[in-house]
Amino acid sequence: MLNGFCCNAMWYIVHRNKERKPESMTKPSTALAITALVLGGALTAAPAAADEIKPIQTGAASWYGPGFHGKRTANGETFNTNDLTAAHKTLPFGTKVRVTNEKTGKSVVVRINDRGPYAHGRVIDLSKAAAEAVGIAGTEKVTLAAL
Repeated sequence: MLNGFCCNAMWYIVHRNKERKPESMTKPSTALAITALVLGGALTAAPAAADEIKPIQTGAASWYGPGFHGKRTANGETFNTNDLTAAHKTLPFGTKVRVTNEKTGKSVVVRINDRGPYAHGRVIDLSKAAAEAVGIAGTEKVTLAAL
């Protein structure tokens, strides 16, 4: 019923207006036509954003901070251990990534602003603030999803 609403409403408007003498649309019928178009578009909208987010990588995550705070990152900005940022080997700078701790289920959205990690087997280095948000004190297994 809902999928055909827009088409049925448009059919009704067109055929109802054929019975009338040719004239410009009245304010009520103009409003009805606009409403039908808006509702029709809303009913056939794309799937929810959550359905489109797919994991891109899983592996160990660690955090970095005290020795790097105030130093330049690979993209040229000053590293702030209190920002929700991260280092990744290949993702473009500025990419927003949802990092989910598989042990706790907690997640955080970070912005990639640096390169790394350089420790073997790790997929992402989080700022201290991001690590705390997902409950990482050392290293933990995480899932990454690009937004």
